[in-house]
Amino acid sequence: MITISAPKLIPIDLNSPKLPVPSSPPYRASCSSKFLPCPHLPASVFRGRDLRLAVSCSKSPSEAELAAEEDEWLKRLPEKTKPLYAHSLPCVEAWLRKLGFCQSIEDRAVWFIELPEWHAQLSLDVTDLYIRYLKTGPGNLEKDVERRFSYALSREDIENAILGGP
Repeated sequence: MITISAPKLIPIDLNSPKLPVPSSPPYRASCSSKFLPCPHLPASVFRGRDLRLAVSCSKSPSEAELAAEEDEWLKRLPEKTKPLYAHSLPCVEAWLRKLGFCQSIEDRAVWFIELPEWHAQLSLDVTDLYIRYLKTGPGNLEKDVERRFSYALSREDIENAILGGP
């Protein structure tokens, strides 16, 4: 099913500790949908950027459809010891969601995660995967810490390195 819709611009109050989360569909506080931004990110992530957020106004697929599609891609994941380049993009996306990452609606190659210990932004580049641990999150980082991982590394090694934190 293909849905075409014009984006709606929503102002973001940068004084608010969290981004606004509209209550009507297709917006949810869950990161289970591949069509949604990560609405629980702190506004500090967006400081100095355009103060408008493009949000799709179309009706989203049902939770059951999304869960079934997600499960299908998770079942297709190669062994965790295989290099990440041996994984299809939908499998990598399902794996990132399983880890707790939320995909950016504005840049499909960018993902965000908030853990109690740290917040991070992950970028899927052409040749490498980048993770940037944000100083704006918990963890008392003096500056953003960025690491780069080759897709030749196994999914298991990349997962352990990413979730190990800064």
